[in-house]
Amino acid sequence: MTIKLNVGIIGYGYASKTFHAPLITTTEGLNLSAISSSDENKVKQDFPHITVYADPQALINDPSIDLIIIPTPNNTHYSLASQALAKGKHVIVDKPFTLTLEEAEKLTQQATDAGKLLSVFHNRRWDSGFLTVKKLLADKTLGEVSAYEAHFDRFRPTVRQRWREDAGIGGGLWYDLAPHVLDQAICLFGEPKAITADIAQLRPNAKNADYFHALLEYENLRVVLHASMLVASPTPIFAIHGTKGSYVKYGLDTQEDALKAGCLPNQTYNWGMDNSDGELTTLSDSGELETTTLATLSGDYPAYYQQIYRAITLGEENPVTPIQATAIMCLIEAGEISNRLKQTITL
Repeated sequence: MTIKLNVGIIGYGYASKTFHAPLITTTEGLNLSAISSSDENKVKQDFPHITVYADPQALINDPSIDLIIIPTPNNTHYSLASQALAKGKHVIVDKPFTLTLEEAEKLTQQATDAGKLLSVFHNRRWDSGFLTVKKLLADKTLGEVSAYEAHFDRFRPTVRQRWREDAGIGGGLWYDLAPHVLDQAICLFGEPKAITADIAQLRPNAKNADYFHALLEYENLRVVLHASMLVASPTPIFAIHGTKGSYVKYGLDTQEDALKAGCLPNQTYNWGMDNSDGELTTLSDSGELETTTLATLSGDYPAYYQQIYRAITLGEENPVTPIQATAIMCLIEAGEISNRLKQTITL
């Protein structure tokens, strides 16, 4: 018999509605049983029979909830996760893990002491392009990689009134998108020797970072991570160069747009399929450069929650451990220091 885990989500904003609720409700063994929200009608439109709590504390105190998801504003992650762990719940926090390295270390220790799963939703590990790059490097198709570049560019010239773009720690692209590309880089290459980061506000009336350019230094490798809100033309999502050739990929993963449109993984043919194939340039047998199209693997966001279920019920591996997420917070803080001092920070 399948063990059922009751899941509660704190808040019902964009991340909850677009990512977490659809993925939870389509994962076998997970039962979305409660959501906390100040707008009950908004929740009931999507889930008429679900329990809605007016405040997070009531959800955290519900003894029937096994797993609590925290896709709330970044400055609430630490306190809510700490409260949930104190009540004996398993916890998933949206990225970034916390606001500071100290908070990340405290939560990691608290989860260890409580014997509860604590994970961070670094979903971009299951992007189509990243899964393709991961296989490409594992297969040594490019030989020894010397340069890796990842972009997460958008064209949003108008500053929006939302917490992600508000002033203060936890807002802006360095806390919103840098955790994604930093996590991908660490998954591929491990922790760097040093980081140099340029973080800026470039749009008129911007209140927080809308641009970053970070360089991670490795022994024989340089990693460039870049994001901007003022890029109208397509830029490569990945550009990777090695001793045997190069790989360039345009086009973001399709899963977010599919979820936003109301598509569900278990009801959609070819879920995660990416029609934006990459270009692979290598030396032919005759010694000439040869460019071919490399099919992009399908993205797989459902894999995260499927593994969460197995980790809790079967003791299998946590898909994103708090130690891994803490390493990202270390880089976030080092990048902030680098930008402030205008110098490279050795790790």
